[in-house]
Amino acid sequence: MQRITILGATGSIGVSTLDVLARHPDKYSVYALTAHSRVEELAAQCAQFRPQRAVVKDAAGAARLSALLRERGVHTEVEYGEEALVSVASAPEVDTVMAAIVGAAGLAPSIAAARAGKKVLLANKEALVMSGQLFMDAVEHNGATLLPIDSEHNAIFQCLPADYARAPRAHGVTRILLTASGGPFLNRAVETLGNVTPEEACKHPNWSMGRKISVDSATMMNKGLEVIEAHWLFGASAQQIEVVIHPQSVIHSMVSYDDGSVLAQLGNPDMRTPIANALAFPERIDSGVAQLDLTRIGTLQFHKPDFARFPCLALAFEALEEGGCAPAVLNAANEVAVEAFLDRRIGFRDIDRVIAEAMHTIDCVPASSMDAVLAQDAQAREAALRVVRSLAR
Repeated sequence: MQRITILGATGSIGVSTLDVLARHPDKYSVYALTAHSRVEELAAQCAQFRPQRAVVKDAAGAARLSALLRERGVHTEVEYGEEALVSVASAPEVDTVMAAIVGAAGLAPSIAAARAGKKVLLANKEALVMSGQLFMDAVEHNGATLLPIDSEHNAIFQCLPADYARAPRAHGVTRILLTASGGPFLNRAVETLGNVTPEEACKHPNWSMGRKISVDSATMMNKGLEVIEAHWLFGASAQQIEVVIHPQSVIHSMVSYDDGSVLAQLGNPDMRTPIANALAFPERIDSGVAQLDLTRIGTLQFHKPDFARFPCLALAFEALEEGGCAPAVLNAANEVAVEAFLDRRIGFRDIDRVIAEAMHTIDCVPASSMDAVLAQDAQAREAALRVVRSLAR
């Protein structure tokens, strides 16, 4: 019986994870659930799964959650704040941690889980983007197991040899091919993108995701962050990682080998597939996802990405090439820019401008410690906010 902490339980990944767990009550139990501000949703989850602990953002949220749980007769211990997140991620009772908090807020508990030697199911790509080498060192030095949850990275994981991590150069891997749907604006006239509304940007054609990730998909920053994540997960250089537009989202990613073979992982676009794969690895369990019927799909399309349409993707490659804290700066500036766009303070095409100006005005330092990473993160947020204020509508 695996005991699991879910960081970000009320988000799309957290909800999907609980759906898979509910299908296998004989294999998994929930130790802790956490949420930012969706207290009512978290209370309902606690009533169903009866975790030992629950964590929310602040004291007000904790008081509200405690009251809701008392009404339901649920005896879950309620806590709040970053220290509590770190605690439930690293608790000795926990075997597995689903790291699904979006953005930089998920870094501390995710790396705490790695340092505690847990099986870490990583859906928070920002943790690797911000602190790649530090995070991978924490995994290696503490005997943790790191399994990717992003559909693309999980697909690559499934297409690589089992012992690839121990000897990446011995298996003839030539390229990592990251597929991307292209988001909602793949075929929209570029000159009209300045008029995009937050509602339009959040309507992904294939996937159901949170607002921030949906905007990242629309700008393809999500894919840019995945490029950086793939570099750390699979030891691939920027030159070995290729992004391929695949609008149907059926092939989730591919690996190319010296002999000309290309291995691909296919499936319906549903995050329960990679979640189930990582939960049960190396076994397979029912995820609740329908079997893929290729005859109904008929056609699979592939295109090269247009950097003029998707400048955020180019900025991500630039940050990976620069190294050091540059990816942390990219990520922080993007978080500020996306929040400003969702709040209607800047336009859609201002997002990449905010990121570029922040990246090009900050002298990046080596990512030698968490203090260095967090200092550059803070500096980037200040720089991005200055740009946002100058552009504010």
